[in-house]
Amino acid sequence: MTRRPNILLIQADQHRYDCTGYSGHPLLRTPHLDQLAADGVRFTHAFTPCPTCCPSRQSLLCGQWPHAHGGLWNYSTGVPVPLFDQPTWTEALAASGYSLGYVGHWGVHPTRSPLEFGFGEALDGHDYAVWRKAQNLPDPRPDNLTRSALGDKPVARWFGGIDPVPVEQTRTHWYADQAIAMIRRYHAEGQPWHIRLDFEQPHLPCFPAEPFASLYPPETIAPWGDFDETFAGKPYIQRQQLASWDIEELTWREWSVFLSHYLGMVSQIDDAVGRVLAALDELGLADSTLVVYTSDHGDNCGSHRLIDKHYVMYDNVVRVPLLLRWPEAFAAGSTRDEFVSHAIDLAATMCDVTGLPIPDTYAGRSLLPLCRGEQAADWRDDILVAYNGAQFGLFMQRMIRDRRYKYVWNPTDVDELYDLQADPHELHDLVEHPAHAEALADLRQRLLDQLAAQGDALVANEWTRRQLAEGKKVVR
Repeated sequence: MTRRPNILLIQADQHRYDCTGYSGHPLLRTPHLDQLAADGVRFTHAFTPCPTCCPSRQSLLCGQWPHAHGGLWNYSTGVPVPLFDQPTWTEALAASGYSLGYVGHWGVHPTRSPLEFGFGEALDGHDYAVWRKAQNLPDPRPDNLTRSALGDKPVARWFGGIDPVPVEQTRTHWYADQAIAMIRRYHAEGQPWHIRLDFEQPHLPCFPAEPFASLYPPETIAPWGDFDETFAGKPYIQRQQLASWDIEELTWREWSVFLSHYLGMVSQIDDAVGRVLAALDELGLADSTLVVYTSDHGDNCGSHRLIDKHYVMYDNVVRVPLLLRWPEAFAAGSTRDEFVSHAIDLAATMCDVTGLPIPDTYAGRSLLPLCRGEQAADWRDDILVAYNGAQFGLFMQRMIRDRRYKYVWNPTDVDELYDLQADPHELHDLVEHPAHAEALADLRQRLLDQLAAQGDALVANEWTRRQLAEGKKVVR
């Protein structure tokens, strides 16, 4: 039997699934993530359970859907929400003899730190700011860094700029160095370890340092295939986001400035990841360490002319990169296209690979058989994503997606249906198109059945169940 591995779990914040070299981006250079994909298992259809930071991160620790663990939206919105208080696999892992360390962005609980969830030590952005001040470096807060020239547009504060310090002194690389120090110390102590490395980036605003800040000149970046969005027949809230962010008049020339910083930050993260992977090689730990790379959710980045990730269920925000490498157990260069709910499935996987029982409360399934190249005939045929609102107000959405279609239930607005084969950019809402009525009815029933089985309160009464199963009157 394969021994219990060390676990290095790396998670970025708001990293789009298609913004890597291995996924085919025409410009982006991510040599270390590309090598990780080549040496391990790449999941092409991994989705977040909720495209919002806190709910996704909470699900990753407890293996439950947000509507089960109660964390429906970010606690930073000020909207009352039940505080996360679920048993976690990290606590069980610590009790089983692992040494646990946390570096970076938390986003699980506003007052309880990783130290109360099984981790023996934790460092975050505050620790980095203290270190940076001691080095007499500029304050790392965005308002104190060099911004892009976008005039007096209010959105300019979110478009990022340049961090004027050497890349070795940036937040990404300081985090990487702290993780490396933990790895060295835990290895010397002789205990199996789990280290969580969570980057705040490439969440906007992005401030890469040189040489990454200049790696992708704006004029070289072509528009997304979904940039020519009209929002015809789509939920009103999507058009409202243009006004809420004051981005109605932005041209691609301006969006390309944002992308220049975003892509530069992705490459900077890749470079930081490379430092940690090199340390594993140096210590002879690469074969015995399960390395996971993923993100809590994606980012519009100008797709559909939108910014950030709220009030939409486009693949740009709900689909995430997911790589797993464990040379002692997984064949190199494997690609799996099964639908994966990354947070809840990773929670089950972490239990499985370390010999812990998977709790009955976990909604996901272990990815271990898939990573070993086994076939799972009863694996899910579709994927669900839930959204409950954020800083601009509550707005419930539930999504179901299969190989061809995506259906989005918007209880307080028009629904959405996309034929992903004919319309991969999700530009044309077909929810009222008679040619797709049969597919729509099927997806509605499948969504209803699964939400009911999960105990989702959104389908807890007859009125909403009937609305989902039969559709609703539409007022244009």
